[in-house]
Amino acid sequence: MKKELVHIEFRNHYNPKAKFDFVRLGKVLNRTDLNHDPCQHHLVDFYIIIFIESGEGFHTVDFTDYKCSVGSILTIRKDQLHKFIKSNIDGSMLLFTDDFLEHYLEKLEAVKTLLLFNELLGKPLIQLDKSEIKEVSNLFERIQNEYFDVNDAYSLEIIRSELHILITKLYRIKANKNLVIDKKQYLNEFVDFQNSIEKNVRSTITVNDYSQMMGMSTKKLNKITKSIINKTAKEFIDEICIKQIKRLLINTNKSIKEIAFISGFKETTNFYKYFKRHTQSTPEQFRISF
Repeated sequence: MKKELVHIEFRNHYNPKAKFDFVRLGKVLNRTDLNHDPCQHHLVDFYIIIFIESGEGFHTVDFTDYKCSVGSILTIRKDQLHKFIKSNIDGSMLLFTDDFLEHYLEKLEAVKTLLLFNELLGKPLIQLDKSEIKEVSNLFERIQNEYFDVNDAYSLEIIRSELHILITKLYRIKANKNLVIDKKQYLNEFVDFQNSIEKNVRSTITVNDYSQMMGMSTKKLNKITKSIINKTAKEFIDEICIKQIKRLLINTNKSIKEIAFISGFKETTNFYKYFKRHTQSTPEQFRISF
């Protein structure tokens, strides 16, 4: 029997007032006092950067297993489904909320910074080369030292600056390796459209509705999505809708009828047709496969 979808809120036991935390990956995998199993699918309401420093293994992000080894960086976005897979890997994890960055940066700059975590603009896995590993290791060490050893009234401000540098460097590495969509016209509008869909997709999957919400014509919305991901606005809406349905299917006890209703479908038969059209499997078949 599947458990209800676990949604993990940000909590920092070391420094309860901070919206940032630094933890060892191995420690998380071996903790017994957590109220959830990190090796089962769960959602988080914060951002995570994982830096693999030893060993090799896999990490699952939104239905895809990513092979990780020394020098791998994984970026987990707020509200993404993921799970750890126990292995001999170890490394460092940075956990932080969007408020942590926005408190220090201008909102527009914070949004631009968080593009690194957008799985629709690039894969969550980066494999660093030797020089990049050294550069990223130095940043992690500086953040760790500031957080644990210095830990004074200025530390969180300094950590915000270091984290901003780290994220910007990682985004540059991705861009240089052609692993992320960068410097495209309509990128900001695309992210706004994405946020609107993720917020409202259980209420509507109609392009006209989003056109009204965004104050743009359907033609403009199609131009935006074609420019960034070479998909129509409807294809983009359906992609996000299907992803949210999959999350409910693989990690909740809810019946197909309940999931159909939650997902905005009044008729279960229409839900079946919609899901099968986009995945080539029935909801039951997809659920069993996981």
